[in-house]
Amino acid sequence: MSPISRGFHRRHEEAEPAGRVPPGQYVTHDFPVLSAGPTPHTPPANWTFKIEGGKSPASWTWQEFQALPSETVTVDIHCVTRWSKLDTSWTGVSLDVLLDAVSYDDPYVLAFCDGGYTTNLPVADLRGGKAWVAYNYDGKPLAAEHGGPARLLVPHLYFWKSAKWVRGLRLREVDAPGFWEMYGYHMYGDPWKEQRYAGD
Repeated sequence: MSPISRGFHRRHEEAEPAGRVPPGQYVTHDFPVLSAGPTPHTPPANWTFKIEGGKSPASWTWQEFQALPSETVTVDIHCVTRWSKLDTSWTGVSLDVLLDAVSYDDPYVLAFCDGGYTTNLPVADLRGGKAWVAYNYDGKPLAAEHGGPARLLVPHLYFWKSAKWVRGLRLREVDAPGFWEMYGYHMYGDPWKEQRYAGD
């Protein structure tokens, strides 16, 4: 099965704004859809978000999640397949809000999702206004093909770290690879350092 779904187009030559596009990337106006399997379609009524581990786990239903303080942010996103999309607009709940609801000492998380996808992240990269669980894109509910009803949004890392169809975070004492990391992707994924694959 090809990991590239409909919506993916080949490179469009376009001027790259200085200082906004990491090395090896090109700018696209499309929003390519890449996934490793079928697209889950979880009705919001059946969706929950959990933070597991730590000293005081927490969970929210869709209705409870929607009642949390939300933010609308405009960010650039960078895919490991070398496209970048600038000025994308998202609405969601900051990970600061979610992590403030639990007690923990763990420095890492493993995000888990519908469809079995996982990815690993340092907690420090989710705090300080750097990450969200987003449920709207460009003013509309997030489409399933782009990770709806909700996905992680961690724009300072390659976009595979912004896990689609996210259902929770598992706090961990030690770092452990997620799905793509087990297949050779970088454990961290800084686009400005071109950390695409293990050893980069």
